[in-house]
Amino acid sequence: MLTIGQLAAYAGVTVRAVRHYHQIGLLPEPERDASGYRRYSATAVVSLIKIRTLADAGVPLSQISQMLQADEATFAGTVERIDSHLRDQIERLETSRKQIAQLAAGDSLALPSEVTSYLDRLREIGTSERMLEAERDGWILIAARWPDRIREWIPAKLAQLEDPQLVRLYRVLSEIGESDASDDPRLEEAADIMAALAEQAHASGEILRHEDAHDDLPFDLLDALADETDPRAQRLRDLMRDRGWSGWNRMERLAKPPE
Repeated sequence: MLTIGQLAAYAGVTVRAVRHYHQIGLLPEPERDASGYRRYSATAVVSLIKIRTLADAGVPLSQISQMLQADEATFAGTVERIDSHLRDQIERLETSRKQIAQLAAGDSLALPSEVTSYLDRLREIGTSERMLEAERDGWILIAARWPDRIREWIPAKLAQLEDPQLVRLYRVLSEIGESDASDDPRLEEAADIMAALAEQAHASGEILRHEDAHDDLPFDLLDALADETDPRAQRLRDLMRDRGWSGWNRMERLAKPPE
């Protein structure tokens, strides 16, 4: 006959665990002997080892009692259900691990891999980190609105970076971002480049083919994000209007350029 400490040590659990099993009715609690101690039999040791084995395997304590009393077929069915549940948990945890690993990469937060590759390309052409941060946040808004279109759009965006004008635009905007001047003269150059690119896109029909142009909210958010990132964004929009274009996230040719 064993004391509770001896029972726990033999089965490889803690005394606290044994007492918990008593409290939830999983392991019967023996009567006290004449000396006032509870003594455990060999049967109790076997039961505790079974309980520990099932618990270590991930079986919920609430199901262990039923499993210990089940016939072979019922036991096997319960094990299969628990195993299926554990597989689902493992898949969810693996997904979480991948997401956590992406978070460590910085640019991957809330963005698909295609966009992070595009951001890496922007780094290669000399875009500043401040400009990249604004670009990244903009893509977060885009990816949330059109998650299924990203893979379709990114190849064209990468191809556009072969245009020296666009490369120059990113560099000029990066330089402006590093400046504190409220009316940086380089804003004029940026507006000239953007207007030229808009003319090219209009001539090719790219602007007219934009089937998502009717969806105002994401474009309004992109404009608001630009304003919140740099107050000079409004000045750049004004310069674009002077050149016959409204905005830049959704280019629209004005009926007549302001005089």
